[in-house]
Amino acid sequence: MSKIRVIRSGAQTGVDRGALEAAKSLRVPICGWCPKGGLAEDFPVAPGVRLPYPELVETPTRDYYERTAWNVRDSDATLVLFPRELEVSVGTEYTVDLAHELQKPCLVLDCVDVDTAVAWLETLGDELDLNIAGPRLSNYPGIDELAFELIAGILKWDGRE
Repeated sequence: MSKIRVIRSGAQTGVDRGALEAAKSLRVPICGWCPKGGLAEDFPVAPGVRLPYPELVETPTRDYYERTAWNVRDSDATLVLFPRELEVSVGTEYTVDLAHELQKPCLVLDCVDVDTAVAWLETLGDELDLNIAGPRLSNYPGIDELAFELIAGILKWDGRE
């Protein structure tokens, strides 16, 4: 039995996309909520991020906070990749605060630390809907690659190859 059933994300540039791409590369199902029209930093016009990620479902509005809230709400746990050299963004802070408010497990990693992520995942149930969040690519160039490395490492530990 797998620890992770699906990788969930809102498909914004950066951490979200790196996670989705890692899951797709290892044939792990993906899902998530995205703002109406598939709005993302690099996809301002419909169908937006739903073009490369048709598995995502649009929220009723173009509000990023609604997308974030619904992804946290509908997941079993949230993993946030947030390098410590960055100033905490309002969106990341909202994600972590909401996870705590909803009493959902949440781990914030400041680097690609597969061992810490795996140790945390081992404390949770099986068949998890795992939400992945973190900064946009415009706020931290290269964060998509770090997220890919982290999620691919976690999924390989979970027996996905």
